[in-house]
Amino acid sequence: MLGASVLFSTGGAAIKTATLDGWQVAALRGMFALAAIALLVPGPVSLGRCSAALVGTAQAATMLLFVLANKLTTSANAIFLQCTGPLYLPLLGPFLIGEKAKRSDWWAMAVIGAGMGLFFVGTPATYATAPQPHLGDAFAIASGFGWALTVMGFRWTARASADRAPGAKSAMLWGNLLVVIAALPTAWPLTDVSGGDWAVVAYLGVVQIALAYRLLARGLRRLPAMEAALLGFFEPVLNPIWAYLVHGELPSAWALGGAAVIAVVTVSRALAGSRR
Repeated sequence: MLGASVLFSTGGAAIKTATLDGWQVAALRGMFALAAIALLVPGPVSLGRCSAALVGTAQAATMLLFVLANKLTTSANAIFLQCTGPLYLPLLGPFLIGEKAKRSDWWAMAVIGAGMGLFFVGTPATYATAPQPHLGDAFAIASGFGWALTVMGFRWTARASADRAPGAKSAMLWGNLLVVIAALPTAWPLTDVSGGDWAVVAYLGVVQIALAYRLLARGLRRLPAMEAALLGFFEPVLNPIWAYLVHGELPSAWALGGAAVIAVVTVSRALAGSRR
């Protein structure tokens, strides 16, 4: 789990390292990820399942929006605003997967919403790697919504099948395939792609996506829910550190405050859920 979190956390800095635009990064990363997931993630594949295609659609939207957000805002804003996914679970869970929210979930949702609002207070600093912070923040929030749908989708496929592996792997393949289909027309023509750019997108697809998911799958089979959730939180902690070390990005004070609020609520909910 810790290895998966570290690999996931490098995504923001790596995406910003490529000189390609967001659509090009998304398309090429998806191509490499497709091949790598097929080889690295265990389990049979059943692409004909409607459930896998639907979950893959939500995952594709999440990944594409996250890449675009990282090209427009700071890595810290992108990852912490994506982590607001739990904000939507109490609203959508009863209708989509039949899981009713508890009173504590509504309180957590309200506090996370307040923390999210802090990202839009004041005038954010702009960097060469974060030229349109507010637009990027909006993409990151939409990515969080997509992540909430993805999480609920994986729960749905797990219930629908006694064998969880085919649904999860098929959904991952569908997700990356749909990213390629959606991004490639805008990304084309792929001209002046340097060797460094190819290395970055290959790393993103093979290591940051496929290998990280492989480690995640192994970790989740061996760890209690609390340990898995807390180790997974290393991703949003490390993500802005890599961006600062590599690109000199520093989030605004308001954004750091919002990140702290989201972090405290997320960890508290993980602890409370483990106790129950």
